[in-house]
Amino acid sequence: MDYLGLSILIILALIFGFLTYRAARARRLWVRLVGGIPAGLLTLLFSAATILAFVGYSKINAVRPNPPSQLRLPDQITPQLIADGERFARSCAGCHSSGGQPALDGHDFLAEDGALPMGTLWAPNLTPAHLGEWTDGEIIRAIREGVGRDGRSLVIMPSAGFRNLSDEDVLALVAYLRAQPAVEPASPPRQLNVLTAILFATILPPELFSAQEPITAPVSAPPRGPTAAYGGYLVSLGCADCHGSNLAGVPPGGDGPPPGPNLTTMPQRLSADELVTLLRTGVYPDGHALGEDMPWRDFEKLSDDDLRAIYAYLASLEPLPDNQ
Repeated sequence: MDYLGLSILIILALIFGFLTYRAARARRLWVRLVGGIPAGLLTLLFSAATILAFVGYSKINAVRPNPPSQLRLPDQITPQLIADGERFARSCAGCHSSGGQPALDGHDFLAEDGALPMGTLWAPNLTPAHLGEWTDGEIIRAIREGVGRDGRSLVIMPSAGFRNLSDEDVLALVAYLRAQPAVEPASPPRQLNVLTAILFATILPPELFSAQEPITAPVSAPPRGPTAAYGGYLVSLGCADCHGSNLAGVPPGGDGPPPGPNLTTMPQRLSADELVTLLRTGVYPDGHALGEDMPWRDFEKLSDDDLRAIYAYLASLEPLPDNQ
């Protein structure tokens, strides 16, 4: 919590409240009008800002009821388990790497040039330098339920899709994260200033908070193979964020993830081999490249059969008109 910022808002509200009171008691009408009206408006402004900041912090700091997962890594972690986890870890690099690819050393979302002064909000370092003291269950809760070690909701963490990760696959992902070389420094704590708190209380969408309902039952995946069932599982891990809940695309404009095209009609435009090549190279058969917002490199650790499974699932869907 930004105690300095809150203190400044409270002090300004009190100062202008006092000036409003003094102006209201003045004998001359012009003093009451010229001094009282601006002071009164500023009193209301800073009082409202203080209240909104407290409302925003109550949302940011709310403790969620989700307990850590009961899943634990086996005593013997095999190279195959780590390799299985690496298939999914590549998609973490877009947010959790300073260079856009492993190592997953963390990245400050609010550090971009031209960003408003909103504080510090890191996509955390996911190497043992930061996760060394976390339990397996705490890491799994963060991935699948969007709740941090302190019990507060993570922000801008795509847990709505990752909650579909099977128990086997999420443990493999944890094994991969544990096996990385430690990259210092550990991530700094989240520090959001009063401006950010006011924005969370007013215009920022609640979807930025990542907390999901607790997972209380085992989560399984279909057998791995080039099947529509397994492809549906892979697609459920996050494609809807950019391509719409029905995968019929998201039109440009608005807040949130970048808009993606209609995937239900994609099999009408590409063959399975062409989709595999597209996701390996980022280039369509006619030579034009995928847009920069499409994280095709996230698929590099998936096998060709995994990509064919995605195609099989999309081909099983009824083609839909583009979402408008």
